Formats: sequence, structure tokens, C-alpha cells
Amino acid sequence: MTDTTTALEPLVARLAETAPGLRVETGPGSTGLYAYDASNYRVPPRAVVFPRSADEVVAVLRACREAHVPVTARGGGTSMAGNAVGPGVVLDFSRYMNRILDINPTARTARVEAGVILDALRSATALHGLTFGPDPSSHSRCTLGGMIGNDACGNRSVRHGRTSSHIEALEIVTADGVRAVADRTGLRAADPNDGDAVERVARLDADVRRLIKADLALIRTELGRIPRQVSGYQLHHLLPEHGFDMARALVGTEGSCAVVTAATVRLVATAQASTLLTLGYDDVVDAAEDVPEILRWNPTAVEGMDEAIVATMRARRGPDSVTGLPEGRAWLYVELDGDDQAAVDARADELLEVLKARGRTTGGRVVHSPAERRSLWRVREDGAGLAARLVDGGESWPGWEDAAVAPEDLAAYLRDFRKLLAAHGLTGVLYGHFGAGCVHVRIDFDLATDAGRAATRRFLSEAAALVVAHGGTLSGEHGDGRARGELLEVMYSHRMIRAFAAFKEVFDPEGLLNPGVIVAPARLDADLALHTPSEVLPVETLFSFPHDEDGFAGAVRRCVGVGRCRSDAGGVMCPSYRATGEENDSTRGRARLLQEMVRGGTVQDGWRSTEVRDALDLCLSCKACSSDCPVGVDMATYKAEFLHQHYKGRVRPRSHYSLGWLPLTSRLVGNAARPVNALLRGPVGKLLARLGGVTTQRRIPAFASRHVLRRALRRARTGEPAKTLLFVDSFTRAFRPEVAGAASRVLADAGLPCTAQDDLCCGLTWVSTGQLSLARRIMARTVARLDNGDDRPIVVAEPSCAAALKRDVPELLGTDAARRVAARVHTLTGALTDLAAPGWRPPALPDDVVLQTHCHEYATFKGHHPRDLLGRLGVTKVDEAEGCCGLAGNFGFEEDHYDTSMAVADLALKPRLDGIDPHTPAVVVADGFSCATQIDHLAGDRGIRALHLAELLDPAADRPGQPGENS
Repeated sequence: MTDTTTALEPLVARLAETAPGLRVETGPGSTGLYAYDASNYRVPPRAVVFPRSADEVVAVLRACREAHVPVTARGGGTSMAGNAVGPGVVLDFSRYMNRILDINPTARTARVEAGVILDALRSATALHGLTFGPDPSSHSRCTLGGMIGNDACGNRSVRHGRTSSHIEALEIVTADGVRAVADRTGLRAADPNDGDAVERVARLDADVRRLIKADLALIRTELGRIPRQVSGYQLHHLLPEHGFDMARALVGTEGSCAVVTAATVRLVATAQASTLLTLGYDDVVDAAEDVPEILRWNPTAVEGMDEAIVATMRARRGPDSVTGLPEGRAWLYVELDGDDQAAVDARADELLEVLKARGRTTGGRVVHSPAERRSLWRVREDGAGLAARLVDGGESWPGWEDAAVAPEDLAAYLRDFRKLLAAHGLTGVLYGHFGAGCVHVRIDFDLATDAGRAATRRFLSEAAALVVAHGGTLSGEHGDGRARGELLEVMYSHRMIRAFAAFKEVFDPEGLLNPGVIVAPARLDADLALHTPSEVLPVETLFSFPHDEDGFAGAVRRCVGVGRCRSDAGGVMCPSYRATGEENDSTRGRARLLQEMVRGGTVQDGWRSTEVRDALDLCLSCKACSSDCPVGVDMATYKAEFLHQHYKGRVRPRSHYSLGWLPLTSRLVGNAARPVNALLRGPVGKLLARLGGVTTQRRIPAFASRHVLRRALRRARTGEPAKTLLFVDSFTRAFRPEVAGAASRVLADAGLPCTAQDDLCCGLTWVSTGQLSLARRIMARTVARLDNGDDRPIVVAEPSCAAALKRDVPELLGTDAARRVAARVHTLTGALTDLAAPGWRPPALPDDVVLQTHCHEYATFKGHHPRDLLGRLGVTKVDEAEGCCGLAGNFGFEEDHYDTSMAVADLALKPRLDGIDPHTPAVVVADGFSCATQIDHLAGDRGIRALHLAELLDPAADRPGQPGENS
């Protein structure tokens, strides 16, 4: 093993000399992030490098060779086998080397850099009716380089096979820093005019040919036996009968032989028509028994999963998040395609009848709705995350993640595998690519104790023997990495293992490229992230983290690295990452640093860590991750807890006082709103803003006087017995009292007349700024007033305050009273959805609405979406700006965050507003005060004003928002 204790200073100095401008980071704020991928392993690197070109990669490899420092190439960091962590320098290709260099529709090829996200390539090629065939579930954030590294497959591998089948050529840098091209004819220097490179690459090519010639019979008998045989090196592509295809041989080497900087890939035509057949079963083995028959129908995908994944999705995203599945405890998704939709649907119906006649399925359904199909595919694609943290709070882990057998042997293998689990007292959550015989399973290993790790070793050794006995492979998709490299000797002969070692040595004689995987592998139980050091951060928190057994430590451990937060395809998280593209601005990056803080790893300052503070700085506390993250990471809560601990007994940022104490300030200002507003509009206002850490690039919203709120509520009184309680939050009270009046009238119109509670606060601003001791006192007062025997529903017009009452209050106070109050809380959307009188219809509504849903409403009140309510009430087109508005409470008002706030707005909200026809009045709906304020800021003088849903539905809709109401 290479000595990694070598000082980095000479390496960094050398890189500054040979690659000026190359981004190199060595601090704990970066090395802590890159110590993890999506596996069980933690290997802190010495440095992280972000190359912009192949020439910079050359400089890195040459400098690392001189300094004897290992190099690990990394794409999206979604490896589940530990392929993307290493002890030396980590090369992150996803940040800058992510360009699509060429698309040739005629030849059906594309040339891409290694950091290109798969979905970005698919979006670009879709314009030509083409796509890249392999589609792993992480397609929204995995890179082509990562897919090449582990020979990724995906849901449609029944049709399209593995990545290696779609590679024309690879552009690589060798361990000694030479650029070369690997293709179907072997290796050649990238620059034919570089004589030294030509000679060195020719010698490398010749050495590989000699090695293969010496082991022809061995390679023919042990490799390429089943379609998903990913384990080891794919040397059979170098056999004479396969034309010495060096590109395909290097696919799946996990960066241990060369570093891929770009690739030319083959594309396939996009299907003209497709449909999805969902099948229910009592058991996954029954589902596997039907696979051989299904394969006779030439499907594009045959995917399986068990009931635990579906139950977790429904618990996390609401009961309506999974529809279209027949009765059962296990399911298959079967996708069929063709040129004609009617013919494809008819074939699906016919297949369903055939399978019903076989008697194993409990039912089936052809899913015609594209939206419903997308929803169902998301359940399957989030399988790894959903299986990691189940409904009962139990944790499960990869390790035996993707073994594969021939599809016809799948049922027998699963039967024996479940017996093995039972014999070891383990539980596994099963899902995967059943049509390819590849099964993913996450298992409740105990990786935190010596006894548990020893038991895990025993199980994995027996599991390896079992899959080999069934003619299968240790890895059918994710590669061997650190999880299975040690077990290759169970699958292959000693002679084959020596051939693998010889192949690596030809390319990497000093063993600097991704050491510890495939060849000379590390022990599978070495470097486990849960192998906690003896001294960890004492964790005594104000939030209770009731859903995590180990409190704060267990909560941050929810992140297992699957990286959905790095995606921009669907969902709302993570706005800061989408705006900056930096790993430390992703939910995953922040969670990993918090894990390092808890364990006292690369982050050693505990709650006082400036690295963690800086990583959390651009978190908008939107809470979207608590819903969109498959394992339910709630970074807004973690940030609030951290800020509380970090600033305990210390002076805080100015905005924590100016904005955090806004509810109290606004109550005082309510007595003199007119003169205060006049003062704030002038130079004094800008001075006060600067003193308070507030940006001067926004207009400070005008405060409302108390009598305006009283007048608005007085006009809304009906005299009917009150069935609901309208909680008038601080934002509505201080800035939008007309919304309170409109909400009262709408509730009365919907058969839910209310009384108003207008002198309490949910504590939100103190939570978001981490002033949790104050927040608890304010919340306790509010709960004491609301938990007075009154069981009426509490309706809150401001979604962020509703979310605070629903989640933050019970999790901070931890009392039965707080939980009783939380159970009564509804947004206006929720109240009108669940409680309105049967047959209630509002006044005439517009046909088209532009909608900005508040992130807290999206995350906390699942199944109660304003878009759905508007559709039920007759709005025919809802153009929703999916994602955060960018203002996010105090965030966008803070001086240092204005630019990020606007960058987030550019992602979804601003394009929607820019698309509004200036000659056609548009109705824009935004319930959140922050969202409405951001819309007002973005609209400028275009006359666009955001209405609250209450104002849109108000029976007196011709009078809301009259000039002067807030004076």
C-alpha cells in the first residue's frame, strides 16, 4: 500500500507550477465531504482536486506519481461499493468536466466528458429521438465517468445491457500521466505527434496483448458467463474473437487502471410508444418465478421490489404518493415498447392474462397515465434510499448490494438467499432488476460493533459462496469496490485473480490508481463509517429528533449518500446546490460534514466548527429535503440545532437579531406603522438595513397597523358558530392583514366559520436563526393558550408558520400538549381539501394560474397540494414553479445571501414570471409571505402581484388588497 503520510505541500506546490489555476482543496471542509460515497465506507482523502481539462488531469497524475500519492476518480459519488473514496487525491469530474462535446445523430454517437450527468446527455440527445440505453436509478445525478467506472446497467438492462456495450472509445490518462485513446482496436496515443507518448502507449498495448495471449483458455472459461457478470476485470473483450476491444475492457475497472476523461458512446433510438404493467405477488420469490415467461415478451424492463419500500414511500410522501399498484406484498414493473401505442397496450393486456393463468400473481394493471407511471418509477428509483431507513426507524445497509444470477435461476437463488438471511438472524429489503437476475438488497447489519462486523463478514462469505453455487456473480452492477473485492477469490480461481493483478500492474505498476479495490483489495470490514472512534462529540440537543434512536447523531446518519439532493429532475431539494453546483452546498455534503463533526473526524472543533457553519450558510432551510430525500434528511432542523449550539454564549450575526426577532419588532411597529414605513423608505432605512445585516437591494416590506388587521377581521365576521380557529401568524399580522380577512371569509363560505387568534407566535424566526431557547419559551406560551380543551381545527394562512406548529413545536417541546396542538394544524389548502362542506364551490376562478407553492407546505403537508386543490376547483391549467422561490424567510433578506437568493429564483420562479404575457393579466398565487415578496421583487414595475389562495377564493374577491390597507 502506498504511504499516504507524505506531506502534501510539495504536491500542491508542484500542481501550482504545472497547472496554474487548478482548484485544489485540502481543508476538512472538503476532505470530510469526500470521505464518503453511497457505501458503508469512510476514507478521508488528503486533497480534493477539481480539474477543468484533460491537461489538468495529466498534471495531477504526474505530480501524484512524483509524490507517491494515490488517486481516486469520482463522478457523482453515488457508488454503493466504496469505489469512489480513496486515501490520497480525489478527482471530482462532476464540477467542471461536464460538457457534451459532440452529438452525431447520423452515426448515433455522442462524445462527452467524464463528468456529464446521464440525464443531461439524455435531454440533449432526445432532441434527435435518441438516448443512452443504460439507465441506473441514479440517472439524475450519476455521471458517465462513474457509469464507465463500474459498468453500470439500470432498469432497462433487459433491453440495453451494460454500459460497456455502448462504448465506442475512451479518452484516458495513464498512471504516469500520458493521454491515450482506447477503442475497439487497442490503445493509441491521443497526440500522434508526441513521440514519447506514442512509444509509451505502444509498449503498454503490446504488454496487454502478451498478457491476454498467455491466458486465453482461462479467460474464455471464467469470464462473460452471464449477462450481469460485472465482478473483476472484463478481459474477455480482449480475446481475438472480440477484436481486442480495449475500450470495453477498461469499462468496469473502477478507475484502478486508468483515469477516464471523456468517452464516445453509442446512442439508441427512443421508443415511439411504451406502457407499464404492474403485477402484484404475495412474495418476491413468486414474482421471480414469472420472470422467464415475461422475458419471452421482449420487455424493456422487469423490475421487482418488496412491500417495505412501498410502505416507506407512503409514510414519507403521503398515502397517495404510490398509486397504481395491485394488491400484494411484492411487485413487478414490466415495461413494453413498440411503434404503436395501441399495439403495445394490447400486448400488455395479453401478457397480463397469460400471467394470471399461471396463478402466481395476485393481480395486475396496465398503467396508461404518464404521470402515474412517473410516480411509480420514482418509487423504484428511490429504492436504495427508501430501504435505508424504513417506517419503523430501522436502518439497513449495502454490502451485499447487487449479486446476480441468470434470470431463470433467480427464484431458486432468492429462496436460498432468504434462508441464509434467516439463519444469520438478518432482515433484507429486496428490490432490483429481476429481468436481468440482479437483486439489490439492503440488510440490517450491525456495523458499529466488533461482534456485528464479525457476523457481517461471516454472512458475506457465505453469501458469496451461495451466489457462486447458483452460477452467479458477486456484483451485477455496482462493481466490487471495497465491499466485494476481498470476496473475488470465492468466485474466481487463483490463476484468474493473478491475471487481474497482472492486468492492473501493466497499467499501474506502482498501484497508485484507486488502491484497495479489485486487485490487492482492502478487507471488506476495513474503513467502515460506522466503526465509531472511542471519543465522539457529546450530543445534548434541544430538538428531540423523535424518529431517530440516537438523537442528533442518528438523524444526521440518515444520509447514506445516494445523492438525490444533487439532482435537478423532479422535487424541490436542494435549491442551494442547484444554484452553486458545489458539493458542500448539497444536503448530502452538509450531512456528511455533520457526521464528521459528531464522530470527531476531519472536523474536530465540534459545535464550534467553522467548516460546518460555512457549509450550512447557504442552506435556505426550505425543508424540502425532509420530503424529497429518500431517507428523510431534515437539514433545516439540523441547521437550527447547529446554530443554537454554535452561537451559545456568543455574539450572533446581526441578521439573527434584526430578522430573528421580527415578530416582536413588528408587534411594536404596529402602533406606529405609518411613520415607521416612511422612515424605512428613506436613507435611514438603508442605514438600519446595513446595521442589521439586511440587504439594501430589496425594498423593506411595509408594516401594517393594528387597526388594519382588526378592520379586516371585523369585515369577515359572519355571526355563525365557529367551527375552526384561524391562527393569524406574525407575517400575516404584520404585513398582509388582508389575507386574514380573506381567509376568514373563505372558511365561512366553505362551511368552516372561524374565530381568529391574532396574538400568538409559532416561533419560526427564532428556529430558523437557531435561537432555540427563546423559540421554546415562545412555543410553550402558544401551546398553553391553544391546548385549552378546544379541539377545533387550527387553520394557518402562512404555510411556514403552519409547518412550524405542525413539526417544530412538538419536536422542540416534546410534550403531549404540543402534539395535541400539532395534530389540529391545517394549512388553508388542507382545511379546504379535508374539511370543507360537501359540494362547496368558490366564486368563478380563472382558467390559468401561475403557482408558487411554499417549500414548507410541500414538505410538511403531504397530500394537500395547492395545485391539486385548484384543479379540483376548476382551474384548468396550473403552471407551477416547482422549487424554492429563493427568499426563504430571512435567507434572501440577509446581505450575504442576496445573490444566492436570486440564483435560486432563476431556477424556476423567474422563468415562470418572465413567461407571462404582459398584455394578458395573469393570476399568480403564492401563499407564503416570502414567496409573494420575492415575486413582487422579481416583477418590478410589470404590475404582477401574487395573491394568497384565500384572496383568489374570497367571495369578496373584488376588494382584496386595496391601496392603503397597509398604511
